[in-house]
Amino acid sequence: MSTIQVQDEQGVRIITINRPDKRNALSLDMYTSLTEYLIQGESDNAIHAFLIKGQPDCFTSGNDVADFLKNSNLDAKHPAFRFLFNLLDLKKPLVAAVTGPAVGIGTTVLLHCDLVYADPSAKFQLPFVNLALVPEAGASLLLPQLVGPQKAAELLLLGESFDANTANALNIVNEVVSAGEVFEYALARAVKLANQPPQALQATRELLRPHKDLVRKQMERELEQFAVRLKSDEAKNRFKAFLNKE
Repeated sequence: MSTIQVQDEQGVRIITINRPDKRNALSLDMYTSLTEYLIQGESDNAIHAFLIKGQPDCFTSGNDVADFLKNSNLDAKHPAFRFLFNLLDLKKPLVAAVTGPAVGIGTTVLLHCDLVYADPSAKFQLPFVNLALVPEAGASLLLPQLVGPQKAAELLLLGESFDANTANALNIVNEVVSAGEVFEYALARAVKLANQPPQALQATRELLRPHKDLVRKQMERELEQFAVRLKSDEAKNRFKAFLNKE
């Protein structure tokens, strides 16, 4: 069974992370699939919005660490970072439905979404420093803009998990939806976006992102630091401990 599933419905491309046996950890092949499905959807005139979701008990636990370490030569063509830069360049709106853990990229990807909905089971975490790494996806710029510099420092430097109500209060999610209803609710909002005049919708999204070039430069800086940190002794020690625990 495919670890990334895609279904087009009512003008919305629904992308489902489907690796429940690994808590939806993202492998390099999964990043490649995610990117290709987004690129295809961008060029398909029948698709007007995207919805990304996980399983009822897990959005994603983040990178598949063992797989990620197999290709530790990082640049913009690396599958994970190619996916992130593609997110930045999306023209069509992106909606997320979050249930269960949303770890690392599971949280930073939300900073690139237009609308985010979560249910009470959602748990968010940005454990980059915990693993002796730095943030990615422009989080070091986007998160302070969204939640303020002090709160961003708390979330990024301590790397502690926080719940759906906290994420809602911080404007990381738009709304906390009752358990069992978030997928349908998020899809309904995505369909509503898909029914908006597409050119006006895309132009408005562009206006809402006046600092996109600055975000790109910050993502490039993060990538440079991430590559250095990944090869550091402290990161190797943290990853070894993490994999032993797994």
